[in-house]
Amino acid sequence: MTVTVSFPGIYIEELPLSAHAIAPAPTSIAAFVGYTHPLRTTAGFNTAVELFSFTDYENQFGGLYTSGIVDSNVARSVFQFFQNGGSHAWVVGLQPKLLDAGGGVLGTLGGATGLNFTATVPTQPAGNGLVFTAKEPTDIVPMNVSITNLRPSSPLPGAALDMFDVIITYGARIETFRGVVINGDPSLAPDAKINATTSTLVKVAPPAGNGFGSSVAANSKVAFSITLPAGFATTFSPQDFVDVFEADTSLDKVEIFNLLLVPGVADNLVVSAALTFAERKRAFAILDPPPTATADGPGSIDKLMTAFPKSQNGALYFPYLLSTDLITTTTLTEPPSGFVAGIYAATDASRGVWKAPAGLATTLRSTSGPVITGLMNDPRQGVLNLASVNCLRSFAGVGTVVWGARTLVADNDAFAQSKYVPVRRMTLFLEQSLLASLRWVVFEPNDEPLWLAIRSSIESFMLSLFNQGALQGAKPSDAFQVKCDATTTTPDDQQRGIVNIIVAFAPLKPAEFVVIKIAQLAGQTAAA
Repeated sequence: MTVTVSFPGIYIEELPLSAHAIAPAPTSIAAFVGYTHPLRTTAGFNTAVELFSFTDYENQFGGLYTSGIVDSNVARSVFQFFQNGGSHAWVVGLQPKLLDAGGGVLGTLGGATGLNFTATVPTQPAGNGLVFTAKEPTDIVPMNVSITNLRPSSPLPGAALDMFDVIITYGARIETFRGVVINGDPSLAPDAKINATTSTLVKVAPPAGNGFGSSVAANSKVAFSITLPAGFATTFSPQDFVDVFEADTSLDKVEIFNLLLVPGVADNLVVSAALTFAERKRAFAILDPPPTATADGPGSIDKLMTAFPKSQNGALYFPYLLSTDLITTTTLTEPPSGFVAGIYAATDASRGVWKAPAGLATTLRSTSGPVITGLMNDPRQGVLNLASVNCLRSFAGVGTVVWGARTLVADNDAFAQSKYVPVRRMTLFLEQSLLASLRWVVFEPNDEPLWLAIRSSIESFMLSLFNQGALQGAKPSDAFQVKCDATTTTPDDQQRGIVNIIVAFAPLKPAEFVVIKIAQLAGQTAAA
């Protein structure tokens, strides 16, 4: 406030700070786009949903699942993201469509007809038994209904074997109903014990024309699994993805995310749309190879890369990884992008976005290593490296690590400044930080006081990055330059309300090739 003077002496006036602090933008918020569980996606399809843990994903999208008709890449990639260091994500779930043999859309899974599941437990004598029906279509792991521990409900000699236990397993969910009785106490009958109590998975009914007095065999087991009508299928549709990347969509309205993933998708139309979207949003796309790509031979990934879309805002990682299905405990293959996105996040948190997310410290969790067709030696990786393929390698005593840090334009000299992943991500980080923190400049008087405030703000921010070791150079003047004055903003610019700011920086580049020279000293003798 202005000081009013009235007596001889010293007055103190507090002046407002002309410079404004620039806050560093986040660097590892990941956005996932792909098909999610058609029946358990409660968050709504084609809507960006914010998540901070895999538990959040389970609540909104139904968690992990295994299916022969709908890919589960998004669920598993989100899981691996959080497993490997991620902490903040957005997910856009796409709804699978039911297609006829000619490719015509009949409906969406969950809403189409002909997808009911009924199974009869084999019994003795033939023709009798219990009919279990899933309460909803089961397109994930098979639903298993087991009849076990068959025994008499009466202690009298010769009593019928009419009491048993029912165990239902559906992925990680288990329901157990003990002491179910076919004959006798109605409160112990299957409809009373299962239908009217706690089962969320099945309902039970007597076989057609019979009551619950029918006999049942011990240790009977039946599996529910989805069976589409003859000639029907669910098919991947590139347009489902492309629509998400249009202007004014739910994901487009998310103010900031840094990493974009379309797990398991290598379709050129989708990849091209994703890269274009990432460029517009100042994000970086982490891409997967075709699942059939190999390290060498006719289907080698370097040959496939010749037709792959190029962008300085993306990188591809190879190969697929082996993991254990937490639902079935069997071995499965998973696209690498979710693992790698977690490594990006972990590296950003421990070292900074300027550090390449690669090296011996990037051990991947929840994998036993690359698929056998993706194994390679050093010379072969040299070929893939030059083709802009970042490899995942397993080393004895270390585990599986990220062993590459090149963008998709690494072999193009015109984009030499964006050859490496950390350099390009550092540039995007600076752009996002300055864009978000310089909004106060709008509508300020466009003259020297404003230019000085802008320079002070940016120089302070860049100096903090230099002190963190994020820039090259022995001193700040070697590491960065900030210009905003009459040489960058002309009178004509001022007349049009434009202020021009130039920020130059010297990024750190990874030591990709380490050359060790060894010389032997001649004429040396061993000490006596």
